[in-house]
Amino acid sequence: MSLQAELQALFDRYAAAYRAADTEACAAVFAEDAVLISPFGPTAVGRAAIAKTHGDWVNEDAEGKEVAITACGGGGDFAWCLAAYREGDHAGDGTSLNVLERQSDGHWLIRVCSLNATFAENTPG
Repeated sequence: MSLQAELQALFDRYAAAYRAADTEACAAVFAEDAVLISPFGPTAVGRAAIAKTHGDWVNEDAEGKEVAITACGGGGDFAWCLAAYREGDHAGDGTSLNVLERQSDGHWLIRVCSLNATFAENTPG
């Protein structure tokens, strides 16, 4: 399986958990000491804080959550990816830049995620 396919599978699990409003499953794709940086609230450090942050988010257009890897790369046990996300009609779209680490059992977890929002009111025209 290609790196992009492996990472897309991780983000597919994340999006499914988000749509199901399962905050613990959302946080489970992050490393225990991961960092989530977001324009939607304060920085969350650690899986517990990331789960709590998702508790505030999943009630807003959760059924529309989609994530697609647009670029990725890496070597050894580290990878990066740029992903486009869509959260539904009211929450907006954006991108995320992620640093991931392969775990000893071979699966990937997100170490750092920086969300960047695209809001309709900020779009020219």
